[in-house]
Amino acid sequence: MEKFTTFTSRLAPLAIDNIDTDQIIPARFLKTISKAGLGDQLFYDWRYDAAGNPKPDFLLNRPEGRQAQVLLAGDNFGCGSSREHAPWALTQYGFRAVISTSFADIFRGNALKNSLLPIVIPAEEHKKLLAAVAANPAATVTVDLAQQKLTLPDGTSVTFPVDSFAKECMLQGVDELGYILKQDVAISAFEKKRPLTINTLSAA
Repeated sequence: MEKFTTFTSRLAPLAIDNIDTDQIIPARFLKTISKAGLGDQLFYDWRYDAAGNPKPDFLLNRPEGRQAQVLLAGDNFGCGSSREHAPWALTQYGFRAVISTSFADIFRGNALKNSLLPIVIPAEEHKKLLAAVAANPAATVTVDLAQQKLTLPDGTSVTFPVDSFAKECMLQGVDELGYILKQDVAISAFEKKRPLTINTLSAA
């Protein structure tokens, strides 16, 4: 995983409430254990016709959608099943963050473990963002995970919550296992003391 750094990006607005994980990545694509190619299958049933041809009017098939690293979604994004392929597909497409007014708990956890930042903002700020991108498709936001701050197109900013451990892992560019491995010195020091403790308990 790469370190999550501050970035500025255009927005891909998909303001539909209750987008579930089967819409994000349909179940028939879950047989793979590799992330490769999942970006092409993101929102597949909305993105392609019955013959597999891209629908020209769908957001991700238009230039403004392909240039965005931030998805502006509707409320309760990522509901449904717990499939980890959903954040895989989003990151493989090129998204680094998703903005919504709320996320399904399991999706949020899976996203954070895969360096996809779920940003929750108030409904009024969400409406402001939708209006801004409708007025100017090239409008951008700046995402600052370290400060937990989202800067809007008009220059104002809003803070967002994020789990502190997940934040630290994303900033360091490590997953949970990687974080543990970085504690190798402390773990080794503890293990050296552990046999003495066991022997003392056994003797008692």
